[in-house]
Amino acid sequence: MKTLIVLMLVAVLGALASAGVFMLRKGRDGDPRSPRMARALAVRVGLSVALFLFILLAWYMGWMRPTGIPLGP
Repeated sequence: MKTLIVLMLVAVLGALASAGVFMLRKGRDGDPRSPRMARALAVRVGLSVALFLFILLAWYMGWMRPTGIPLGP
């Protein structure tokens, strides 16, 4: 379960990094805003929403339980 969540977070960061690279590169017509950057950001948002929904489903099904913040002694 934790591995899947970590992989999804890495995928979100990868999509964000690729959008940053596409933002810094100029498009074919010299326009700095390429459709590839917008697509990478849309993928990032989609992955983030999917991760959030997966965590809610896992909590509802009992696969994960919130433990809270441990208090000191």
